Amino acid sequence: MKSAFLFPGQGSQNVGMGRAPVESQPAARQLFAEAADLLGYDLLSICLNGPAERLNATDICQPAIFVASLAALEALKATEPAALENCTATAGLSLGEYTALVFAGALSFQDGLHVVKARGEAMQAAAVASPSGMLSILGPDAALVAELVNEAKSAGKLELANYLCPGNTVVSGSLAACDFIEKLVEVKGGRTIRLAVAGAFHTDLMKPADERLAEALAKVEVRAPRIPVWSNLDAKPHAEPAEIRNLLVRQVLSPVRWEETMRNLLAQGVERFHEIGPGRVLAGLLKRVNRKIDCRNCTA
Repeated sequence: MKSAFLFPGQGSQNVGMGRAPVESQPAARQLFAEAADLLGYDLLSICLNGPAERLNATDICQPAIFVASLAALEALKATEPAALENCTATAGLSLGEYTALVFAGALSFQDGLHVVKARGEAMQAAAVASPSGMLSILGPDAALVAELVNEAKSAGKLELANYLCPGNTVVSGSLAACDFIEKLVEVKGGRTIRLAVAGAFHTDLMKPADERLAEALAKVEVRAPRIPVWSNLDAKPHAEPAEIRNLLVRQVLSPVRWEETMRNLLAQGVERFHEIGPGRVLAGLLKRVNRKIDCRNCTA
């Protein structure tokens, strides 16, 4: 049976994540120990104890989800090794793409964490420089959301940021434009959820985070992945290291095509998915694409 591993992105974090794999797997504990050495602070303590405000900060949150997801993967390796043997593809939502690349052997854990640390710091700095936010729009289809975005641009910068699943599209932009589109969505009978992120990710409001990320990626080795890693940018797999670098840099400023990625994996014959890491967001999104698909959670 063909299976695919999915890794979550920012927003899936919760205080207490990492406890189960760390308590059961020495390899998971070792990942957090190595992370503390590289980061210069006790990441596990923040994951387990918070406070939530610190865990939710982009520069902390991104390394935390990255390491917690790989810790959960260690638990899956120990309890269900056949799942790894059957895995034919992998993808991660935004930040989760880095976890997928480490799982697929394109990045080492240390290099992946180095880049994720730089990415989180750069995106946090960009968010502080340009106060902005993200809004999940539930109900209207993506075409209608695009029309509402164009209308809301009269209030400020606003772009489509994530195509997650039918009836769930995320927009990013200035706070004024987010306020404006909230009212438009309400008139259309939809609802909105403000996301717990620092700024307008996946738009050009994240500049110059892409340049800082490019500098970090240039310092690490990227190898051809041993299994296909599907890119957020174009919903396709890529094997050329230079191309992978380029796609990761562009991803910071570009929409995430998650629904398209899931549909393409299903078209490739994937019959089972494993969501590996904190939360159950990806399983919920997948069920909106295919209600009957088998999706198993290996939570951090």
